[in-house]
Amino acid sequence: MWKPALAAATVIAALEEGSTDGACVWEPSREHGFPAQPHFFASEELEAGESIVSLARWLGNFDPGFTLRKYSQFLPRTGARGSAAIDAIFA
Repeated sequence: MWKPALAAATVIAALEEGSTDGACVWEPSREHGFPAQPHFFASEELEAGESIVSLARWLGNFDPGFTLRKYSQFLPRTGARGSAAIDAIFA
């Protein structure tokens, strides 16, 4: 189901018909595989300001700490509030 959808979206090449041995092999698509979907979803939700707890629930992660460790690089402006607080003190 996933490979035909990628081919229809022209992300990978379409399956070639009529191979000599009758076998059909899809183009490898590791970088476009199913695991890319949760990462895309998580990055978009965190950029929009969604909480780690809600994101963990939506992704099916029982431990929000796991979600935080896995996706913290997608948090917008990580450390910006702390930097702004220190800058305000010395301004």
